[in-house]
Amino acid sequence: MGVEFQVTFDSADPGAHAAFWAEALHYALQPPPEGFDSWDAALDAWGVDPEHRNDRSALTDPDGVGPRIFFQKVPEPKAAKNRVHLDLRAAAGVPPEGRSAALEAERDRLVALGAREVNRLEPDVENDLCIVMQDPEGNEFCLD
Repeated sequence: MGVEFQVTFDSADPGAHAAFWAEALHYALQPPPEGFDSWDAALDAWGVDPEHRNDRSALTDPDGVGPRIFFQKVPEPKAAKNRVHLDLRAAAGVPPEGRSAALEAERDRLVALGAREVNRLEPDVENDLCIVMQDPEGNEFCLD
């Protein structure tokens, strides 16, 4: 039996951070709890102060396969390189001759959403092309 898990990001702006990753991963914002037609209605019912309504956000895989992604507000900024990062398999199944174009197209889409390219690791005898990126809050991830 497998262990269920989620991926958690510390964040300065959980709502905006979640919106970026929802687009990047083709995920959806987690719907409000049953009985509520919106998150605002749920937060009102729970008495959450308006200044704390962006303290957290979550994403779910619409296909129900991938892990939940959770964003929690933290006061300190990101200070160092991530020890763990996501690899977005943007060219999985693409033949070698189309791999570069597929990764560059995904890079361009993510840059338009607020990411930035950090490095490009060219293919060699052991490794395929990899584009190292950062999300809008500076968290590293790879396109491969």
